Amino acid sequence: MIREVDVSELVPIIRQMCVTVNRHLPADVCKKLEAGRASEDFETAATVLDDIIANYKLASEREVPICQDTGLACVFLDIGQDVHLRGDIEAAVNEGVRQGYAEGYLRKSVVGDPLRRVNTGDNTPAMIYYRLVPGDKIKISLATKGFGSENMSQLKMLRPADGVEGVKNFVLKVVQEAGPNPCPPIILGIGIGGNFDRAAELAKRSLLRETGASNPDPYYANLEAEILAEVNALGIGPMGFGGRTTCLAVAIETAPTHIAGLPVAVNIQCHAARHLEEVL
Repeated sequence: MIREVDVSELVPIIRQMCVTVNRHLPADVCKKLEAGRASEDFETAATVLDDIIANYKLASEREVPICQDTGLACVFLDIGQDVHLRGDIEAAVNEGVRQGYAEGYLRKSVVGDPLRRVNTGDNTPAMIYYRLVPGDKIKISLATKGFGSENMSQLKMLRPADGVEGVKNFVLKVVQEAGPNPCPPIILGIGIGGNFDRAAELAKRSLLRETGASNPDPYYANLEAEILAEVNALGIGPMGFGGRTTCLAVAIETAPTHIAGLPVAVNIQCHAARHLEEVL
């Protein structure tokens, strides 16, 4: 049976998601920040974490944005193959974003052209990622990505011979070069494999995972833990003031790749890891 869905149904859902995600930090991220604070023994770092925690609590209580950079709307649509969409889905997604950013008094950060730099005035267009999946549901995942962290992200086409040590060295290099700029403590989304563009999408999608949830493959779960420990040993600390809490979590996603390649993308996410899911 084919399920008919009018794309207009997405508009109010995405509108509310834009408002909610910018005001209420996900519970899993809150727990990671609080755990980092509990284990932090450097006074300056502990004070910074206290301020970060107080900020997200105030934002939630007062229904105001967590951060002044309310982000570029990244919308991931997992569309069931038994769904027939009526209407222009891209227009519907952008209308939801437009309404949400207006209703929530959220900063409009999108320019219509990368070089001529004229603001579109409504935070559209969103970055939309489509994936066809089994079933008759539509899963909408929204991440509002600030560019303090996005600008510190990198991609590198490693050689197969670089192996796992090459991957780890590249990740550590990216974090060291970023320093305080992405507002640590950070979350690292890492995409390994595929091709140039697939690695980047894997890295970004990995940030939708519940913070701290491990890769189901024990090999990559262990690699996540190793990278997390090595990044925190760098001593960058909260907001770059030093300490043991540089990174809250590492999420790795992988894909098959060519025999001649080892693409690796590192998408850095600041502590305001705003993401939300709804199913239609």
